[in-house]
Amino acid sequence: MRAVGLLLLLLALCGSGAQGELQETALRDPAEEPTEQTTKQTVPDIWAEVRALRDMVVELKVELRNMQVAVTDSESQVDELNLELLVSKSRIEQLERENAVLQTRLSNSESELLVSKSRIEQLERENAERKVAFYTALTNSGHVGPFNTVTTLKYSKVFTNIGDAYNPSTGFFTAPVRGVYYFQFTMCGHNAGYMGVQMYKNNQRIMWNEEYKQESIYEYLTNSVVLELMAGDEIHLTLASGHSLYDDTNNHNTFSGSLLFTL
Repeated sequence: MRAVGLLLLLLALCGSGAQGELQETALRDPAEEPTEQTTKQTVPDIWAEVRALRDMVVELKVELRNMQVAVTDSESQVDELNLELLVSKSRIEQLERENAVLQTRLSNSESELLVSKSRIEQLERENAERKVAFYTALTNSGHVGPFNTVTTLKYSKVFTNIGDAYNPSTGFFTAPVRGVYYFQFTMCGHNAGYMGVQMYKNNQRIMWNEEYKQESIYEYLTNSVVLELMAGDEIHLTLASGHSLYDDTNNHNTFSGSLLFTL
């Protein structure tokens, strides 16, 4: 009996379960069927979009990789440019140093050139000073003297005056350099009486030459001397008081000299 009761209970439960399914089927909304179909259609679309997004991600990864490569190349180029800039800067500094050295050499060369030029000018002056020679005659006016006082003879006719050491306005020769000099003079008288010439070194009489003539005829006297002179020493000739000379265009009275060598 107990077994029969259990069987009936099972049948009742099965019946109620079937009846519940029939009621659930009866109560289901017909509008839900299209939604179920739409859901089934949407699922494949989502997968398509997912695949599309995946492809986009892949493309973006490729582009990102390419951009990274480009950035790496750009950085490499920047490094190369920086290296070239450093090399160029170093070269510029080297050129500036070389230019400074050249400027210094140029300045030194210019200074040496100026010194050389100054030295050349000095040598030219010294060489010019070493070239000393003159030859003069007294006058064209005829008789000179006699005078009551000693008179400096001014040999006004200058034929040679190398070095300009002789001054015809004063009658003085001035030694331009220290050295040994040679001087010579010739005197001529025409009137009866004394003729004579004195030679002075500065204020010191070096030589005294005179001649007495008893008649009015031409008479000559020549003498020479070698003197050591300092630069600035002066030589001149004088006519003694009461003495006379004669000169004309024939240049009977002459005064000459030259530098033999320097000391």
